[in-house]
Amino acid sequence: MKRLAAGLAALGLVLLLAPVAVRAQGRPEALWYLTGREESVQSFLAHADQISVVAPQTFSMDSNGIVWGGVDPRVLAAAKAKDVKVIPLVVNPGFDQPSFHRFLMSPVSRARGVASIASVCKDNGFAGMQFDFENVHVTDRELFTAFFKETAEALHRVGCSLSAAVVPRTSDFPGPTTYHKWMYDFWRGAYDYKALADAGDFLSLMTYDQHTRRTPPGPVAGVPWMSEVVAFLLKGGVPAQKISLGIPSYSDWWFPSYDAQQKVASVAGQQIPYATAAGVLARSGAKPIWDDRQKVAYAFWENDGVNEFLFLEDARSFQAKADLVPKYGLRGYSVWVLGSEDPAVWDALRRRQAGR
Repeated sequence: MKRLAAGLAALGLVLLLAPVAVRAQGRPEALWYLTGREESVQSFLAHADQISVVAPQTFSMDSNGIVWGGVDPRVLAAAKAKDVKVIPLVVNPGFDQPSFHRFLMSPVSRARGVASIASVCKDNGFAGMQFDFENVHVTDRELFTAFFKETAEALHRVGCSLSAAVVPRTSDFPGPTTYHKWMYDFWRGAYDYKALADAGDFLSLMTYDQHTRRTPPGPVAGVPWMSEVVAFLLKGGVPAQKISLGIPSYSDWWFPSYDAQQKVASVAGQQIPYATAAGVLARSGAKPIWDDRQKVAYAFWENDGVNEFLFLEDARSFQAKADLVPKYGLRGYSVWVLGSEDPAVWDALRRRQAGR
């Protein structure tokens, strides 16, 4: 059934790509996420001239609609000097589902949240705001969409944009296993992509975490899967110029683990920055193997007879993912996160922008 859905998406894509592929002639919008970690800030300060939008994950909203947070003054100064748009994220702290559900159910809290987000954007002179509300149950889909529309109208009135970081899916079929169904109900299914794109300015597709600590080892974001996600949105009527493709800068490492409190042995998956991944490979003596289908390098090795796995996101993999932007005529890309990237990414982007 999943193969059938993918085949239909691919068929629909043929009809949709013809008019949009020619639109990706200029420089794509380069959105990079930023956290409060110093390595993230320093990466932005060093490379702001190659970034179109910086999106600090620094604002939170509670169940009463109260918004708090702020952006590092160094980031604001560099963004102004380099003409980089600042579009902060507003999140539900801890991706707490019950708390966000209470918020959505309360007209008073929602009105306060809408007003607070609009005030933050206007008062700080930001270019816009981005929703990063996750772990939203599928049953709250209509309420979430309504809240997004209300906020978009309020932000547009004060000259700000509104976008949303959305968890990707490749179909509306929940999936063949209990894991897939859980992912759909709690993470993927709450986003009405078409309605959000119509009301807002763009969607940042979080096309990463294809594999996680909860899954068997695999790519952080394989190109075939990313393409399937894009095809699903295009087929569903989301304009290509309202899609920003998510690209990971971090790698994933799987190793055996034991929880002493729970007394349970398991496989642990961990997100690690490029520098850490390079160190893990150096210590293990493993040589990465390039997977030309997934467009990612991987390695596995024995640690006292037990295999460990690492899927490496480096400059080569980054470029392969970025190639999807002009291929599908997309708005640009959204990278999670500054400070975790392979340093060679920046040289590769300079060559790309210079047309070499």
